[in-house]
Amino acid sequence: MRKLVRIWDQAGPELEAIKRRELEAMTDEQAREAAADLLTFPLPADLPPRLDSGLVEQQYWFSKFHSKR
Repeated sequence: MRKLVRIWDQAGPELEAIKRRELEAMTDEQAREAAADLLTFPLPADLPPRLDSGLVEQQYWFSKFHSKR
């Protein structure tokens, strides 16, 4: 487990640098396509319908995260 942690300690910053370079190299069209892909991600067919917007639940999770900092 320690070896795995060491590997990720080294690989993490390198992967972040690669990710940043790829994002910086994206054209506006590629960025729009990536955003559209994220926003149009298909939902599971058996997902129950929402009865609300989810805003209250979102605020609950945000406040929970905020209180840990």
